[in-house]
Amino acid sequence: MVTLTKIFHFEMAHAIHGYAGSCQHIHGHSYKLHVSISSKFNGNEFLPAPGFLIDFKEIKKLVPDSIIKKLDHRLVLSKDFLEKNPTFSGAENLLIFEAEPSAENLLFYISTCLTKTWPENIGLAHLKLYETKDSYAEWSQPDLSN
Repeated sequence: MVTLTKIFHFEMAHAIHGYAGSCQHIHGHSYKLHVSISSKFNGNEFLPAPGFLIDFKEIKKLVPDSIIKKLDHRLVLSKDFLEKNPTFSGAENLLIFEAEPSAENLLFYISTCLTKTWPENIGLAHLKLYETKDSYAEWSQPDLSN
């Protein structure tokens, strides 16, 4: 299987409701998102001209339109957090999440959004989201052949 990966960056603030540490408070990160795609076909033959699964330029367009523009420079808070801290509900850059905006839950959100945007012959294979330079969460599609 061949995969292509494009890396994106965005800035985002969040708070984790119900966490008994410093992440319970609003704070920000410089995120780095690795988006890896693959063909749904598992073969070992050459790709027909032009020889791409998808052009990197297309990935560069799809990901910002469906993800980065939604998260970059946003304050992402859960409904539970806002219920306990209603003063933040009027923030201009607020994005309300159903779940806590942890790295793991952000990956579930990102995978759902991206899966809706890919061409039919392309599958989202893997995501890696760095919350800090040395801490990240990963999401993988278990089987693209289905």
